[in-house]
Amino acid sequence: MAAQKINEALEHIAKAEKYLKTGFLKWKPDYDSAATEYGKAAVAFKNAKQFDQAREACLREAEAHENNKALFHAAKAYEQAGMMLKEMQRLPEAVQLIEKASMMYLENGTPDTAAIALERAGKLIENVSPEKAVQLYQQAASVFENEERLRQALEMLGKASRLLVRGRRLDEAALSLQKEKSIYKEIENYPTCYKKTIAQVLVHLHRNDYVAAERCVRESYSIPGFNGSEDCAALEQLLEGYDQQDQDQVSEVCNSPLFKYMDNDYAKLGLTLVVPGGGIKKKSPNAAQDKARGPAAAGSHADEEEDEYSGGLC
Repeated sequence: MAAQKINEALEHIAKAEKYLKTGFLKWKPDYDSAATEYGKAAVAFKNAKQFDQAREACLREAEAHENNKALFHAAKAYEQAGMMLKEMQRLPEAVQLIEKASMMYLENGTPDTAAIALERAGKLIENVSPEKAVQLYQQAASVFENEERLRQALEMLGKASRLLVRGRRLDEAALSLQKEKSIYKEIENYPTCYKKTIAQVLVHLHRNDYVAAERCVRESYSIPGFNGSEDCAALEQLLEGYDQQDQDQVSEVCNSPLFKYMDNDYAKLGLTLVVPGGGIKKKSPNAAQDKARGPAAAGSHADEEEDEYSGGLC
């Protein structure tokens, strides 16, 4: 079966090369017919599991389409060549070809197809090179945003933000989340803005930037419905615990369903959040003095408090 498919592919290539030849009666190569034959050869090689030869046929098809000024079809052929490289586990090379295809889609005036190609490339490389995947998702988001397809842009930005958090690139993650939040606010999806605020605060606290975390919450008061929401109350409690170095309070908030059922990357930020100073809860000045004087002094202080109000508030 494989040998039959290989022979079939070779026949198509021979036909393609014949279409490209010129002579006294044929001054111009027939690029369109040649591209068709190279495409058929690529399919036959692919069916025979001869991926490298299929890749080469796709590249020849792309070149023929380019010579014929058919950019969309050339881009499709480059994308197919990239997928053959994926089958061979040559992922960085595959991504390069798919990026080239996306540029051609843009040049051809089909930006949606360009963005989808960039997303596909991001998925391919995500586990091998998260840094490259972030770049590709951000490019795709930019294309979608330019086309005013904001929901698709948000999906790409969300993928980029999560990868940045996973890679501990927290400064960039904070900026990416702010971009997401701005677009969600623009399309009036306010409940998701609240969730993005939680993610932002967790990122800022992991950056040891309490001021930025507090400012983030303060600025979110302008979002309709945020003040008075459970998200707002939880964040205020979290910031209070962090400021007071109360690890118990911080852990209680971060273990609440509101935090635990976020996207996994953000939930992990909550579960691993440690307050500065070792998480020792601040004691009142009286409690600290009592501890220094011993149990008897502590009891005496408690008695004093009881005596102070023993006659009533008046």
